[in-house]
Amino acid sequence: VNKMDIVDWSEQRFREIETDVHKLAKRIGITDATVFPVSALKGDNVVTKSDASLWYAGPALLPFLETVQITKSTGDLTRFPVQYVNRPNLDYRGFSGTVSSGSLRVGDAITVYPSLRTSIITGIDTFDGPLNDAASGDAITVVLQDEVDISRGDWLVPTGQRVTVATNATAELVWFDTDGLKLGTPYDLKLATSKVPVRVTWVDYRVDVNTGEHHPAVTLEMNDIAVGTLELEQGIPMDTYSSHPGTGSFILIDRLTNATVAAGLIRHVGTADVSLDGGGASS
Repeated sequence: VNKMDIVDWSEQRFREIETDVHKLAKRIGITDATVFPVSALKGDNVVTKSDASLWYAGPALLPFLETVQITKSTGDLTRFPVQYVNRPNLDYRGFSGTVSSGSLRVGDAITVYPSLRTSIITGIDTFDGPLNDAASGDAITVVLQDEVDISRGDWLVPTGQRVTVATNATAELVWFDTDGLKLGTPYDLKLATSKVPVRVTWVDYRVDVNTGEHHPAVTLEMNDIAVGTLELEQGIPMDTYSSHPGTGSFILIDRLTNATVAAGLIRHVGTADVSLDGGGASS
């Protein structure tokens, strides 16, 4: 809460704003929010505690930011989207990309999505040399035991882990473009290393950023935030953002201008889960 000096460092006013912030955070799904009474005029409670707010028992802002523990959720399961098929000669064929979540190890049995082909990891190569295992964030090239047909956009996943191959999804959208969304217009969806044609077929509601209220909408204008339905022309591996942020977020691209028109987070996927045992469960 900036400009506390304007309200004469009123604790009552601070508590009112703090309550409003926590209500807003709860409504949008933020479970842990901290509010600070600060003033930029003299730097009160920015670097050090201020005598102007003796009623405030918490830390100053900067020390809090330097010590707060932030848990980065990447999901418990392993996701390795293939970015590039690396074949410099006839004796080497690797699959390059960045581990989005989880880990891979030499000797692991893996399944390729969406094809469900299987193999064994025989090597993990990097610019600095081979590794025995790789973790989230590592840029690697995976070498497999078998000649498996794999291309950009496929995922390598430890065998037995479940992945959804989605043809439709519900997503939160932020619209960037000066041209408004037209329902049914074809765009390109880029999620991880996949790029597929997609249409926004329905807008569930638009969010009023000032009040958090939901309003009906049939189009989106620049800076609008909304929840809508995506229909993909082909199935791709996809996660919800809450479970795997790296493989549950995307952008929409105008197919004529190549401009990024929107960014989004996947809420729900709307097709059958596929797993190695052949079973499935509707999402």
